[in-house]
Amino acid sequence: MKTLTLGAAAVLLLSLGGAARAQQSSSNPVADGLRGLVARNATNMVGAAEEMPADKFTYHPTPAQWTFAHLMIHATGANYGMCSAIGGVSMPQTEKLADTDPKGKIVSALKASFQFCQDSLKNVTDANLSEEIPFFGGRKVTRGGMMIIMADDYGDHYSQASGYLRLNGLLPPSAQRRQP
Repeated sequence: MKTLTLGAAAVLLLSLGGAARAQQSSSNPVADGLRGLVARNATNMVGAAEEMPADKFTYHPTPAQWTFAHLMIHATGANYGMCSAIGGVSMPQTEKLADTDPKGKIVSALKASFQFCQDSLKNVTDANLSEEIPFFGGRKVTRGGMMIIMADDYGDHYSQASGYLRLNGLLPPSAQRRQP
């Protein structure tokens, strides 16, 4: 299994720290922090997808990089895969998306994947963070390890989306909230 970097651990601690402080009496600070992270990322990623004009969903900064649509489709699949594993629930059957699908279809699928995460993580506790769960490629990781991977993934996906928006003269949702 790939060793997680110190940076990934820092992302998790920073991401989960605010929610844990807000819920100091919680007996599940890690799981509660993850649920808070999912809610914030849903706001940011769905906001980014809604902000990007439909004609820019095919945009990619270089030929080697994903299109914006592909990034949103990838984030959708990652939500289903990671939240089903962490929550111990089966992934729903969903329609396969393509980079050429209309913006509305991709945004709806992204929203549905975040709703799936919120539903499947409702009953997750800190009691079984060391339990091994399936990971991509037939490997196994601990539930806690998957939570760290998910936090790192969210940072990666949103930073990419933010860069794509800024390269098109648009502000990412998190930057818009800071505007006077």
